[in-house]
Amino acid sequence: MIRPGSPRSGTGHRSQEEDQPRPGHDARQPTAAERVRTLVETNASAALTIPGAELGHSVPESRAVSPTGDVLLLVPTDSPAARATVFALDDDVTSVMEITDVAPVAVPHRIRGRGWVAGWLTAVPAAERHAAARLLAERHPAGPAPGPAWTLLRLEVGEAYVDDLWGADHVEPEEFAAATPDPLSPHEAELLQHLAAAHEGQLRSLCNLLGDRGAACEAWHGVAPLSLDRHGLRVRFSTGNACFDARFEFPEPVRDVVDLRRAMRQLFETAATN
Repeated sequence: MIRPGSPRSGTGHRSQEEDQPRPGHDARQPTAAERVRTLVETNASAALTIPGAELGHSVPESRAVSPTGDVLLLVPTDSPAARATVFALDDDVTSVMEITDVAPVAVPHRIRGRGWVAGWLTAVPAAERHAAARLLAERHPAGPAPGPAWTLLRLEVGEAYVDDLWGADHVEPEEFAAATPDPLSPHEAELLQHLAAAHEGQLRSLCNLLGDRGAACEAWHGVAPLSLDRHGLRVRFSTGNACFDARFEFPEPVRDVVDLRRAMRQLFETAATN
């Protein structure tokens, strides 16, 4: 199997100009398996390729993870991935899905990370299509329903890899199957956009929590919320061509948006009194 992180045409590690600043790893953080699983189950851009075949890439319209850890994909019937599974008959087709995570707000170095899931691609058997379609509809209620124009595929995970704000890590299939996506991921884009549009002053006040480094925050003209997960908020400060990230942890992991509102209010109140 081709290792998902191996550089090759169209995939691989970020180029030098896309490198992200990465804070230290003493903070609480999601595991590599949780980060890959979250990427797979979000609406981040994904491309499906067949290594060694000059077929081009396929863009899944929607995707979900089955209870056994397989990735279910809805692709156009005339896409390279769908055609490859038809030509292979009952044989597995080795495939790699690359997911690109782009910040939903304007920041320097907007690509937050990439994930790769490599494994074996097959068409979903007729007996399992109803359950697979139902799961996809739950994850993507506004997406298209399977029909003649669409094909349901299943990617059995062989290995996965993530290279993101936290670092670069491999993930075994058992870890991927057991992981759960971050509970805030369905709402993250909307929440970050709201923070950027309506709470710039409060975001700037977080400099008060940065100790000695916070004293220099006035020189950093740009401030934007970069990422949000159950453990905390990451903010990017920038000026000119330079930038740095600061991570602000919640007192305890949040479970939902209600918990998040409480945690954010406490965070901003603490910053205002420092």
